[in-house]
Amino acid sequence: MSASSATKKSEILTQDVLTQLNEAIHKAPCVGLAVDESTDICDNAELLVYVRFFNTDQKAFCEDLLGVTPLQTSTRGEDIYLAIKEMLTKRGIEPTQVVSMATDGAPAMIGREKGAVARLKEDNPELIAYHCIIHQSVLCASLSDEHAEVMNTMMKMINFLRASSSTQHRMLREFVREVDANADDLLLHNNVRWLSKGRVLARFWSIRREVASFLAELRHQKATQFSLFLENEKQMDNVAFLIDITAHLNELNLRLQGKDNSICELMTAVRSFQKKLELFKEDLQGDCAHFPAVQEQVQGQRDVSSFVDFIDKLIVNFSNRFDSFSFGQQITMFIQNPFIITDVRGFSKEVTQHFKWVNPGPLQMQLVDLQVDVSLKEQFLKTDPSTFWLQTVPETTFPGLRKVAIYILTMFGSTYNCEAAFSTMNIIKNKYRSRLTNEHLHMCMRMALTPFKPRFKVLAGQARAQFSH
Repeated sequence: MSASSATKKSEILTQDVLTQLNEAIHKAPCVGLAVDESTDICDNAELLVYVRFFNTDQKAFCEDLLGVTPLQTSTRGEDIYLAIKEMLTKRGIEPTQVVSMATDGAPAMIGREKGAVARLKEDNPELIAYHCIIHQSVLCASLSDEHAEVMNTMMKMINFLRASSSTQHRMLREFVREVDANADDLLLHNNVRWLSKGRVLARFWSIRREVASFLAELRHQKATQFSLFLENEKQMDNVAFLIDITAHLNELNLRLQGKDNSICELMTAVRSFQKKLELFKEDLQGDCAHFPAVQEQVQGQRDVSSFVDFIDKLIVNFSNRFDSFSFGQQITMFIQNPFIITDVRGFSKEVTQHFKWVNPGPLQMQLVDLQVDVSLKEQFLKTDPSTFWLQTVPETTFPGLRKVAIYILTMFGSTYNCEAAFSTMNIIKNKYRSRLTNEHLHMCMRMALTPFKPRFKVLAGQARAQFSH
């Protein structure tokens, strides 16, 4: 098959899945957006928008790529707004149909006057916009000066052993094999990967004694400095604490990642971690059951007040960012278990703050009727919340509750899908395919990311055979 034939067939397949997306979106009551911006291999700014909506045919939520568009010159809020508006127009989506928008929190996105969100709210005043929950949790975990210095020293030491010399790296691997260490190599840190530092530290801790012995044998000024660092008990106490706390933060990050996660599930994970922080604070002042590396290193003989201060800082940071988050406890409880809501008036008040079209009176009555329905309660225990609201709750009996649930479940909790799509973009448009046009890049990304499957039988029936003369 020639290159032009392959391109044409790819265009036909892309157009087919795009048509299926348009048809599904037009039947949806509302849509949620996740928006992010990055650069490709040619330094072109690419704006990527993901859409989440209720697919009425499949009775499930669908997440798909709404569009990718290049920002030719600047990446101002006005440019992003116009690009999003153009995508919505092409897909036949009215601005008032967009219920929420998750962003990366950049000034061009959330600027009060000229940000893309502010401009979109002019078209849809009821738009709910918020900063990606994953990004916010990462910002909460910023290190203090002392811990940041220890972390930087650790990264420099590992880079020295792994990346400064290939010969030295081979010697290190051979050394740890000879002494039968728990691992056969150190890991390198990658700034792009969220979990990288925690895993690097954990691997180092498992072979720290072997690494210290290897550094002692090297005749190098940097090796001597790093050896002194590893012999400093206070510094190693800090390293042990960083290993444990990054493990806990990485666990939270993993819970927040992934597709098809509703905003309620993400906020539940965050609030659970906030409660765990209080437990961690008490644990550090006790037996350090949740901090095994600290327990092994400190052994109850040294001061851990700086670690407690760090946990206090985390508690404050998470509180400042998430206690005032637009979705409160009542809405989260409503999606995950509506049968345990006791404050019916408080629930309806919280709902009407976000959705002005809701009539609180009928909503309260429907909630009371739902809570006393024994058969629905039994079915709720046998299924997940999303399936319960979409397939179990009858629309004729509880129209208001079901509509509110669909609106809430339509919202993205993070821009994870956008980040994952950018990784796909970098695989498709790499240094060997840097001349790929924006249109064909979009087609390739759509085929790689869409949940829709091309209708091959329909396409084959529409094709016309070309006979030779």
